[in-house]
Amino acid sequence: MKFLKPFLHRLIAMPIMGVVCETCRGFCKNLNKSIAIVLVMQGALLSQELLHVSIKGVEVPVVFEQSTALPIVSLQLVMQVAGSVEDGDTSGLARFVAGVLGEGTQGLGAVGFAKELEQRAINLTVNAGTETLVFELGTLKEQFAYGIEKLKGLLSTPNFTKESVEKVRLMTLGNLSRRESDFDYVASTALRGLLFEGTPLAHPGLGTPQSVRTISLGQVKTFFQGHMDLSNAIVVIGGDLSREEAMAHARSVLEGLPVGEKRTLPYAQVRATPKTTIIHKPSEQAYVYFGAPFYLESGDPEAYKARVAAFILGESGFGSRLMEEIRVKRGLAYSAYGRVTINRSSSKFSGHLQTKNENKEEAMGLVREVVSQFVATGVTEAELAQAKRFLLGSEPLRTETLSQRLSRAFFEYYRGFELGYSKAQLAMIEELSLEELNAFIARHGEIMELSFAVVTNVDAAR
Repeated sequence: MKFLKPFLHRLIAMPIMGVVCETCRGFCKNLNKSIAIVLVMQGALLSQELLHVSIKGVEVPVVFEQSTALPIVSLQLVMQVAGSVEDGDTSGLARFVAGVLGEGTQGLGAVGFAKELEQRAINLTVNAGTETLVFELGTLKEQFAYGIEKLKGLLSTPNFTKESVEKVRLMTLGNLSRRESDFDYVASTALRGLLFEGTPLAHPGLGTPQSVRTISLGQVKTFFQGHMDLSNAIVVIGGDLSREEAMAHARSVLEGLPVGEKRTLPYAQVRATPKTTIIHKPSEQAYVYFGAPFYLESGDPEAYKARVAAFILGESGFGSRLMEEIRVKRGLAYSAYGRVTINRSSSKFSGHLQTKNENKEEAMGLVREVVSQFVATGVTEAELAQAKRFLLGSEPLRTETLSQRLSRAFFEYYRGFELGYSKAQLAMIEELSLEELNAFIARHGEIMELSFAVVTNVDAAR
């Protein structure tokens, strides 16, 4: 394995595994295809398990996979109900706290902490999403024990200083300033506020300039201390280590945490009454974002039908209904997408397109027409067959890396399914009949209640 070490050091510098959708950030999609080749060359022992480690009377879930293909190990410490849903009146607080945690420990500071990690090719990051706060550690097997100690140091003595807070504040304000001219961000943020008006999900996860300027060191400390506990923790660990080693490492990371109390994740219902907001910007195109409620909760046994329906309506790119009608037949946009997102905190249908400023009304009307027709008539046998071929045929590409498999296993557990559900879902998709799918689509007419957030040129809007 010595010839692999230079490659592996570069690999560890990338995030090993991430939580996707709206739960949190940082899912690594860039692992080299060489991993798949090495898997074949070296062979792999793969076994996913849901275990539990008992700490201070709390049974903490541990999602584990042993894989001997490469001498790498990854661990995620996931804190539930610790993302932007917990920001309260201070938009962007969870993301801000994650940024300060990226500044290392009090003893080493940001530079010293980063240097010690870099010297050993250890990747240690902290990310906050909508629902969770996630600590992610990835290393070569030989450095994993050292990486665990660094993670424990970060958990026990984070670099919570005025200097760190001011540094993160400047970086965040700079990021927000740049996004003022990112019209996709402007439109998507406006749509979020529209769809989730009056709920914790309405505000942008990154915050606003006004909210970021108000965040204090005391708020950072309070948020961290109030959201780091055993009662809301999940550990995801995998790679070249045994079950016993994995449990020992999980225990080592967890034992310093207080017990805490189980938090309840609030559920945000998407607005059912359509509404349109127009934002005037000096844009050469109209950025059209749209969304509607989708009444299916996380863990629903019909989730596989939603996956197939959404693929045909808007997720598949060329060949999808939205792309065919809006781009191919009418040439109104370069691309048009729609997708269903089912999280534990919300469920929605949403999509977007870009078109000429003068064509925005026509494009919006066409989106409504396509979605209404989809609900009314369902899909064709040919569309269902094509969807099955892609979803079933592309499955190996979604499970070729440790990162992908651990991420899938985590979400199976987190969303209320048993481990291995994804494979069972493929079998259900293969057996899905046209009548069953169209009956499911007909039952979800709520996706026709479309709200729009549009960024367009002021002159063109007159």
